[in-house]
Amino acid sequence: MLATAAARPLGIALGVAVDLVVGDPRRFHPVAAFGQAAAWLERRWYADDVRSGARYTIAAVGVPVALGCLVERATAGRPVLRAVATAVGTWAVLGGTSLAREGVAMAGLLEGDDLPAARDRLSHLCARDPSGMSGDDLARATVESLAENSSDAVVAPLFWGAVAGLPGLLGYRAVNTLDAMVGYTSPRYRNFGRVAARTDDVVNLVPARVTAALVVASAPVAGGSPTTAWRVLRRDGGAHPSPNAGHPEAAIAGALGVRLGGENVYGGTAERRPELGDGRSPQVADVRRAVRLVRVVTGAASVVSVLAAITVTRARRRLTQ
Repeated sequence: MLATAAARPLGIALGVAVDLVVGDPRRFHPVAAFGQAAAWLERRWYADDVRSGARYTIAAVGVPVALGCLVERATAGRPVLRAVATAVGTWAVLGGTSLAREGVAMAGLLEGDDLPAARDRLSHLCARDPSGMSGDDLARATVESLAENSSDAVVAPLFWGAVAGLPGLLGYRAVNTLDAMVGYTSPRYRNFGRVAARTDDVVNLVPARVTAALVVASAPVAGGSPTTAWRVLRRDGGAHPSPNAGHPEAAIAGALGVRLGGENVYGGTAERRPELGDGRSPQVADVRRAVRLVRVVTGAASVVSVLAAITVTRARRRLTQ
């Protein structure tokens, strides 16, 4: 008989396994459905002020969190059902397998010198304007996106699943999705999206640094040095305009021995990002090295999250006894 304390760690482990085998569904993805609902709500509640954005964020995040709480309450004393629910939630919010597949797809297109297809494919990873990008530019964008998304799509959801169970899984993905939708500093979202963006910054503070640490430890699988990766992380991790993205990006720059950062174009507007790392600019071969790092980080984060879930569950049981 499955013990209640084992439901959360087992559910996370099963969800990771399903993601490894299946990846993200091509149609009817739960996160896409949430995005459509959030877009519907935005159309009705949008106003160019912070208060409206706060109300929107609270509602859009509160519903998934409440749903997670209701499911956990309904499965109290039913560890098998709770494990299944946690597994489904973990699979729904986790993106490690699909992230690695996108990296492999980009590597194949760049190795085949199919730049038009690679430029089209880049939208699967980030929102940069790829027109006019060279092969090396696309390689840099891919490596940077793999680094940042290894935190957003892998480590962060697993972290919040271990800490807060199903409400943490669903709540984190809701916050991160809202940030991608309205968290830009464009004129439309500078005020309305401020609360969503700041909330995303807060919930990613710990996961981004855990991701960086895992990248440092995994550097040898990409032919890199943990010592070098750690040195670059300590020196450059805080240079990025984001309070979080710079940490995994600096770590992967050090692990690969490349230099990230430079000019990026978003919606026709060029932004200059600080340079991270000491080496050469990323090249096509570095994309597959980055994919190897993402896969190892995903595996390591999965093990750590299961162990953390066991620890958290045991601590809660001791407190309630």
